[in-house]
Amino acid sequence: MLRWAGACYLIWMGLSMLWAARRRRPEQAAQPVDEPGTSGNDFYPGWRRGALTNLLNPKVGVFYVALLPQFIPSGASPFAFGVLLACVHILLGTAWSAVLVVLARRLRTVLNRPTARRLVDRITGTVIAGFGIRLAASGH
Repeated sequence: MLRWAGACYLIWMGLSMLWAARRRRPEQAAQPVDEPGTSGNDFYPGWRRGALTNLLNPKVGVFYVALLPQFIPSGASPFAFGVLLACVHILLGTAWSAVLVVLARRLRTVLNRPTARRLVDRITGTVIAGFGIRLAASGH
């Protein structure tokens, strides 16, 4: 039941994105988007939301418990080496996120164009609907 509900939701979400992108008029798409960085210093609320989302995500805990112990050498302190590996993972994630932020910042003017937004909505809607169809068609 849960699989079918998820598949229906994905298909509905993808098709509604495609429908909205198709019927959006250029003047509607050209309306300015609220940008988080324009109303003062919004760093802390955004950071807090992201940190809470990550800390409350059970997949993060499962990742650290299931994957990192196999990289701890025998004879090393499991706690100290585990913390070191977690810090390396956090540093790599932070560096990757910083690269994505810089690239998104540079592409902002291009991606805010109405044609680019419609194209991105169409591609995203197609992918999401495709995931839903694949989920509905899968046997397990």
